[in-house]
This record gives sequence, structure tokens and C-alpha cells, in this order.
Amino acid sequence: MNKQTAIPSRERVAKRRAALRAQGLKPKQFWVPDVHSEEFKAQARRDALAIAEVMKHSDDLAFAEAAQYWPPDDQD
Repeated sequence: MNKQTAIPSRERVAKRRAALRAQGLKPKQFWVPDVHSEEFKAQARRDALAIAEVMKHSDDLAFAEAAQYWPPDDQD
């Protein structure tokens, strides 16, 4: 396509959105944490340290994992 026959991006976007709406979808905007921010990095480190501390107590973790599947599937 040359520049004279190219469809403007606004029209392409409108056509794509119309097709998605015809499929029963709607646009949605999502906000996610900025993984490069210092606050995120600090919180991720705190979370990782807390998880590492919990992992030291493997009996507690085993109990929590077992409770997740209660009652067992093999029990009738």
C-alpha cells in the first residue's frame, strides 16, 4: 500500500473495535504496578523475605498445602 491508499490508523482502530464489540467484547483499561519503581522493588523484597521466612517452617507450609485439598479426593 502506498500512502494515498493507506487506511488512516483511526479508521483501522475503529473498525477493529467494532469487530470486537460485534463479538460481545468491550474495551477495558487495566493499570498495573510499575515494576521499575523503588516502592515496588522495596515491597517485592519485603514480600520475598516474608515468604522465605515462612518456608523455614516447612511443617506449617505442608499443613496449609494439605488443607487446600480437603477432603482428599480418594476419600468416599
